[in-house]
Amino acid sequence: MKIYIKFIILNFLKSFIFVTSVIFCLVFILNLLTEIDFFKDIKVKYYFPIYVSFLNSPSLIFEMFPFIFLISTQVFFINLLKNQQIQTFKYSGLKNSKILGVLLLSSLITGIIISTLFYNLSSNLKNIYLELKNTYTSDDKYLAVITNNGLWIKDNVSNNINIINASKIDDRFLLNASITELDIQFNVKRHIESDKIDISNKNWVVSNPTVYVGNEKEIKNFISFYSNFDYERIQSLFSNLSSLSIIELFELKKNYSLLNLSTIEVGIQIQKIFSFPLYLCLMCFLASIIMFNTKQFKSNTFKISLGLFFSVLIYYMNNFFNVMGKTEQIPMLFSIWTPIIILFIINSIYTFRINEK
Repeated sequence: MKIYIKFIILNFLKSFIFVTSVIFCLVFILNLLTEIDFFKDIKVKYYFPIYVSFLNSPSLIFEMFPFIFLISTQVFFINLLKNQQIQTFKYSGLKNSKILGVLLLSSLITGIIISTLFYNLSSNLKNIYLELKNTYTSDDKYLAVITNNGLWIKDNVSNNINIINASKIDDRFLLNASITELDIQFNVKRHIESDKIDISNKNWVVSNPTVYVGNEKEIKNFISFYSNFDYERIQSLFSNLSSLSIIELFELKKNYSLLNLSTIEVGIQIQKIFSFPLYLCLMCFLASIIMFNTKQFKSNTFKISLGLFFSVLIYYMNNFFNVMGKTEQIPMLFSIWTPIIILFIINSIYTFRINEK
């Protein structure tokens, strides 16, 4: 490997580690303040808020990596310009396009590592965080999971523990459902089976149920059944996809399909992870273009501010397309890849005559 390539890669990684460390500290402190406020009336060990803040911070950092890559690239160029090293490169015959090429390759490889190793680590930590936090909320009494056997719900109502299973959801109905009512000692009080349950609201309407109480069996036209869950709540239960690894996301998408639930949000999350290395690479590209085109300005604050301005615009553009995709106003793939294509086109326009900068 040529010396200049090693030099560029090492200095970019130094800038990246420095910026990531600063952002991590800020995120950790802000998260810690939030956790302290949450646990202020709950008796826990003094270190517990610190522990859960640490568990939650990596998933927040993952969302901020596009911003981190942009700032890291700007810091890299600021150091080069400050030490006049970029002029030394020019005198040695090294073109700006070669510097940019090494940076883009480095950012792409780093992005792949982040999207695989770091994302899976952060999702596992997020899952532990949610499980720990859930024990201190009222939602600890309720549990819902989706497996290849359908939807499973554990629901505490008064002194009953209800275990509910359904093979599918069709519109606002649970299909091929069963409900087992237990007392607080987990003794079976009754068991209900029905082909169709209306869950439009929390007062479920169970159609043509077969009710088993002890050794007795009774078939009714319908019964009313109260639950803490309704259709809207069930739909929103699995929105925290950042706590799932890539493999778990694929499994969840498969189970959603079996249950007849919308897979749009899961698909968007998967596409987001796959497109993330390219997105990070393009943010590095954009920062390089900004720095090459503002070399004549001495104020580093202005350059950083310009980068932040563009990163905010890109954030809102991404958010707009994601919302359009989640609400099915546009196709899922279109919602993820359109912002990336737009960013690529903008970068490409400004790469002309880059060696003259």
